[in-house]
Amino acid sequence: MSFIVDSGKCLGLSGQSGSGKTLLLRAIADLDLNHGEVSIKDKKRSSFSGPNWRKKIGYLPAESKWWHSSVGQHFDNAENFSPEDFGFSDASIIESEVDKLSSGEKQRLALARLLSGLPEVLLLDEPTANLDPHNTNLVEELVNDYRNTHGAAVIWVAHDESQLVRVSQTRLLMKNKSLLSNEN
Repeated sequence: MSFIVDSGKCLGLSGQSGSGKTLLLRAIADLDLNHGEVSIKDKKRSSFSGPNWRKKIGYLPAESKWWHSSVGQHFDNAENFSPEDFGFSDASIIESEVDKLSSGEKQRLALARLLSGLPEVLLLDEPTANLDPHNTNLVEELVNDYRNTHGAAVIWVAHDESQLVRVSQTRLLMKNKSLLSNEN
């Protein structure tokens, strides 16, 4: 399979569960063994060390991962994080215990953590699946603003076709681990 996502653009990716969307994102992020070639601005992944590549690629899994007990311990670049931008009225959310957060709060904070690292590419695996309509809209706006401000390329995986129409300029469909069609 082959496709291009230009800087500052969003590719919407849909397909049935198990069609290979998450595998594709994980391969691009260099988290799973793969045999494909990926480039950022004409520089091949093989020209980067693994850690340097993963600094350029921001991967947000469908279920956010947390390895410390408090939210703040997960932010290397907390100065790039404004809780209000992510719908939190209380800035002390950064001091919260992760296990006391709702799945929607965790997902928004995981996006905040991801964006605070200023990646050039965003790989978003169902980033709004656990969110109410208000916070879904908020996340869509945040990603759009980040994409436009930083010129980031975005691949957004979702089952909601109407969302992909809103957030992406190009849409692809995956079926049986293959790209089937381009839906504009």
